[in-house]
Amino acid sequence: MRLFSIFAAIVVGALIYGFVLERDKIAALFAADRSAESTANTKAAGEDVPTQGNPGANAVRVVAVRSTARRVDTSVVVRGQTEADRQVELLAQTTGEVVSNPLKKGSFVEEGEILCRLGPGTRDATLAEAVARLAEARARVPSAEAQVPSAEASVEEARARVIEAKARLREAQINSNAASRLSEEGFASQTRVAQTEAEVEGARAQIVSAEAAFKAALSGLESAAAGIEAANAGVESARASVASAEKEIDNLTISAPFSGLLESDTAELGSLLQTGGLCATVIRLDPMVLVGFVNETQVNQVNSGAPAVAELSSRDQVEGQVVFVSRAADETTRTFRVEVEVPNPDYLLRDGQTAEIRIEAEGKEAHLLPQSALTLNDDGMLGVRVVTETSQAEFVPVRLLRDTPTGVLITGLPDAADVIIIGQEFVGDGVPVEPSFQELSQ
Repeated sequence: MRLFSIFAAIVVGALIYGFVLERDKIAALFAADRSAESTANTKAAGEDVPTQGNPGANAVRVVAVRSTARRVDTSVVVRGQTEADRQVELLAQTTGEVVSNPLKKGSFVEEGEILCRLGPGTRDATLAEAVARLAEARARVPSAEAQVPSAEASVEEARARVIEAKARLREAQINSNAASRLSEEGFASQTRVAQTEAEVEGARAQIVSAEAAFKAALSGLESAAAGIEAANAGVESARASVASAEKEIDNLTISAPFSGLLESDTAELGSLLQTGGLCATVIRLDPMVLVGFVNETQVNQVNSGAPAVAELSSRDQVEGQVVFVSRAADETTRTFRVEVEVPNPDYLLRDGQTAEIRIEAEGKEAHLLPQSALTLNDDGMLGVRVVTETSQAEFVPVRLLRDTPTGVLITGLPDAADVIIIGQEFVGDGVPVEPSFQELSQ
């Protein structure tokens, strides 16, 4: 029993190999057998036998259609959903008690309309204190600037004293040298020499004192300049305090950044709104954005500005145009985000609705053929078999463009082609065929 199973498996495997991998050779062999049988019958009837040069002697009969390419509109269909054009959650930037009446969700608000107002508390007093400090700091600036001329005058006076002391030193040195020479010649006493030397030392001491006074004057000038900088720094600090207090008061009012609908109630009157607390959510639904994701093979067919039609789950149809095609693919899905903008003046479209988006693309030359004409070659490539000018079968790879109720639209064929629609599975490349042409209703 086991031997029979093994033998049956071998036979089945051989048959599968023959019909799958050697299909063309088997079909040609059967065609040759039918041709030989036809020749024998012709001889038995006494008719002339076709010569070897007759192309129909070994040809396989097939059914074909003469197909001509035509321009068809192409489109890219993606599944997506509606998204609000703009949506923002308005959060408090300071802490305070809500003193404004709440607005109900669904209400339409204009840009700049106040949604939440917080109580000022002690912020007005803080602002007044900051303004007073700014005025005080500004008053210090003239006083600091007034010290600069006095300090500059002291510096100039000290510099003059240094110059004068150096001149006296030179004069004392000249007198000392003259007294020394006269003393050597006997014309001056040692007392005179000692006196002139004392004058030199006194002049040197005056220089040291004058230079010390000059350094002190420079230090005073630097202190006056530092006083001005400190006064200006005080003004800037006070000005920053005023700006901070004013900003804190501005944060007490939360306004709508754009016109739209309230998706939630605003904060309740009397509630305490902490920093980061939600005041309201505002969305803009006109225009509405349809978002879909296109795969890598279709993204080049979608261009910004292309018209698009979308059918919602409610069977409503809307029209718009492509406003954005992503240049970077999603790392997980390897798809590209596409956005279509459609008008929504009546707010009939809602955020989050499912939509089937059909984006128009550039038209292509395509053939409309029966779906049964499609076949696969030994490598699993999709295509059709055509009749060549020498009446032989040839496999041509094609690309499926779109499926229609009357057939499939394919590209990859020349403008005119004789396509085999019946019998293409029984012939291979180079096998002679005898086509019978059929009218193709399009």
